Amino acid sequence: MSIDIKAKIEELAATLQKDPSLLKNFQADPVKTLEKLTGVDLPDDQLKPLVDGIKAKLAASDLGSKLDGLKKLF
Repeated sequence: MSIDIKAKIEELAATLQKDPSLLKNFQADPVKTLEKLTGVDLPDDQLKPLVDGIKAKLAASDLGSKLDGLKKLF
C-alpha cells in the first residue's frame, strides 16, 4: 500500500482550514486529530512527518493570506 504523502498533506490541510474547531483540535493535539481524521492509529513517530508537513502547509497558507492583505494596502 502506497500513500502519496504530499497529496495527503494537501487534503488534510484543506480539511483543517475549512473547520475551525478541527483546526483548534489539531493545534492542541495534532497526532490524535490526524488519527481521528484518517481512521488510522499509528505510533506518534510515524505520524510526525505528516504532522510537520501539515503544519508547514497551514503556516504557508496563513502567510499567503497575510501577504494578500498587505498587497491591498498598496
